[in-house]
Amino acid sequence: MATHATELVPRFGELDPYNHVNHAVYVSYFEAARCLALESADLALPDLSDQDVQIVVTQLEVRFREPATARDTLRVETELIERRRASTRWAQRILRVSDDALLVEGRLTAAICSNDGKPRRPPLGLMDKFDALAPD
Repeated sequence: MATHATELVPRFGELDPYNHVNHAVYVSYFEAARCLALESADLALPDLSDQDVQIVVTQLEVRFREPATARDTLRVETELIERRRASTRWAQRILRVSDDALLVEGRLTAAICSNDGKPRRPPLGLMDKFDALAPD
């Protein structure tokens, strides 16, 4: 799977006074889409927590290009761009569905930690599951 896509529509409480999606909300959109992508690879966060594993964002970079409004349907595209021994790197994009305009881009690094937030080695076979999210 090269790209996992999640569609959503902004809700009233996510808008600023200008009827644009508030800039901080895009990070929540990225997080929700990434969680759905992980679930599609049998990496649901509650199941990982049962194994004393958390996937913790350690670095995030966001670039805003155009605002989304209350009238837009959005598509969040999520791609795993690198899998390391105990971390992953991701690229995400938010596009307006009606015209495929690129609105926001994000890149992040996530590390494997224990439930108390300390870095740890991943359980055997865990990192292999990320291969389902890697580009073909």
